[in-house]
Amino acid sequence: MRTQVAIIGGGPSGLLLSQLLHRQGISSIVIERQTREHVLGRIRAGVLEQGLVGLLEQAGCAGRLHAEGFTHDGTLISYGDQMFRVDFTELVGKPVVVYGQTEVTRDLYDASDASGGQVIHNVENVVIHDAKSDAPFLTFEVAGEMQRIDCDFVAGCDGFHGISRKTIPDAVRQDFEKIYPFGWLGVLSETPPVNHELIYANSPRGFALCSMRNANLSRYYIQCSLDDSPANWSDDAFWEELKRRIPADQAETLVTGPSIEKSIAPLRSFVTEPMQWGRLFLCGDAAHIVPPTGAKGLNTAASDVNYLFNALVDFYQDGSSDGLESYSAKALSRVWKAERFSWWFTTMMHQFPEQSEFDLKMQIADLEFLRSSAAAQKAMAENYVGLPY
Repeated sequence: MRTQVAIIGGGPSGLLLSQLLHRQGISSIVIERQTREHVLGRIRAGVLEQGLVGLLEQAGCAGRLHAEGFTHDGTLISYGDQMFRVDFTELVGKPVVVYGQTEVTRDLYDASDASGGQVIHNVENVVIHDAKSDAPFLTFEVAGEMQRIDCDFVAGCDGFHGISRKTIPDAVRQDFEKIYPFGWLGVLSETPPVNHELIYANSPRGFALCSMRNANLSRYYIQCSLDDSPANWSDDAFWEELKRRIPADQAETLVTGPSIEKSIAPLRSFVTEPMQWGRLFLCGDAAHIVPPTGAKGLNTAASDVNYLFNALVDFYQDGSSDGLESYSAKALSRVWKAERFSWWFTTMMHQFPEQSEFDLKMQIADLEFLRSSAAAQKAMAENYVGLPY
C-alpha cells in the first residue's frame, strides 16, 4: 500500500487529521489496534474549545455537534457551601461546547465512511521504519498477515501506550512527568444534570465534578485513592459522597439513579520532547497527557492536529517545509501552557495527602482571590476556553 500520510491511531485525533487532509486532496491511511466498536465504547470527557469546533467544521463533521451540543458560557466553582461563576463569554467573548468525545469520534468515523477513507482495524505488531529518511514505511499484522504502508510522513496519534513515541530513541527523547496521588471515580447515569453548567467543587473530603453529556445523561466524578476500586462503591454510596462534596443547595436538587458505567482514572501530567523525529510526528496523548481537571486532553490533541495539518498542506501545495520543521516547537509551546493551566487548576481544587494546614489555607485564599478578582477570572477563562492556535 502507498499513501502520502500514514496515521497510527483511529481515535479522534487520527481521524480528524485524516479527514482534514482528505478535504485538501492529501491521501492518508489510518491504522488502529482496536475494533471500531471498542474505540466508540471509550467514555471520555466532552468540553470542546472553539478551536476544535472550528476544525470539525473545516472537516465537515460539525452538523450533529451544532444540533446536539450544549454551549456553555461559563462554569461554577465551589468551596464548602460557597459557589461563584466564571463567565467566559463576558470575560473573553468565547464559550465552550459540551459534546461527548465519543460522539466526536462517531461523527469522524461517519465522515470517513462517506468520503471513502481507509481505516484498518485490529492491527498488531506495528513498526515504524526509516523515520529519518525521505521514505518511511510501516509494517504491521492483520489476522496474522504481514502488511506494509509506504508513505511520505507518519503521524503518531496512538496514545500514551502506543509505539510512536517509543520509536524516538531514548538518546533523543526527554520525558517530563508528574503523577498525582489520587484518581477520579467517575459515574455515568441516565439522569438530568444537577446544573446546566459544570460545577467544580473543592471540599475538605476531596474534589468533585458535576458534568453532563446531554439533558438526560450526566457524568459525575469524585476524588478517590489510587488504591480504590469501583467495586468498593455502590451507587448509593457514590451519590451520598458526591452530595457531601457539593454545595447543599445543589445536593438537594441532585437527581440520582442507577449507574450505567463506573470507573477510576489516575491523574498525571506528562510531556515528551521533541514531538517530531525525522518524518515521524507525534499528536495528542502520544506526546502529552494532562489531568482532566482543565478539560484539555482532546483539545491539546486538536491543536497538534491543527499545526501538523497546516504544515502538511504547506508542504504539498506550496513546497514549503517550514511548518514541518517548526512543528514540535510550535506544538510544545501551546502544550506547556495547557499543562500549566491543568496543573494549577488540579492543585487548587484537590486535597493532597501531604498538605499542611498552611497549604489548605493557601488553597482557600487562591479560590477567594479567583472569586473576587476579575483579572484572575479572565486569566482562567482565557485558558479554559482555549488559547489561540
